[in-house]
Amino acid sequence: MPVSTDSIKQLRERSGAGIMDCKRALEATDGVIEEAEKLLTQKGLAVASKKAGRTADQGLVDFYVHSGGRLGAMVEVNCETDFVARTDQFKSLAHDLAMQVAAMDPRFVHKDDVPEDSVLSPEEAALLSQAFIKDPSKTVQDLINETIGQVRENIQVRRFTRFEIGK
Repeated sequence: MPVSTDSIKQLRERSGAGIMDCKRALEATDGVIEEAEKLLTQKGLAVASKKAGRTADQGLVDFYVHSGGRLGAMVEVNCETDFVARTDQFKSLAHDLAMQVAAMDPRFVHKDDVPEDSVLSPEEAALLSQAFIKDPSKTVQDLINETIGQVRENIQVRRFTRFEIGK
């Protein structure tokens, strides 16, 4: 069944995936946009797992300062090439991660870094395990995996810091 350009455009806007990826996903799901979006998400996870072992030594440092200037965060996000580091998707991801750090005050990047005797749960203490503040239905790691699927490169959060007046 041929897929309409309107449905491809709608799926592309929702997922951020490439045009041909959207077309193939819609063809595989008989034009059902929700199912195609799930398929693209699964594909993004597959891409992320393939890219996980690759070296990410490029990237950028981004920051977020909350209104009033009393709270801020900086985050270093790495990718494989400086070309990807300059894309809008990557810059947006880095800014969203800085905002997440400012809002949720994680202590560690990975849940494996959380000490066993910690009073905080790994979902609270580890950035990648936290629910994303803009869409609590997904974790920060899910957000990163989606971006990996879009830019086709390994992405890693190297480190972050949070500043708050009086703390």
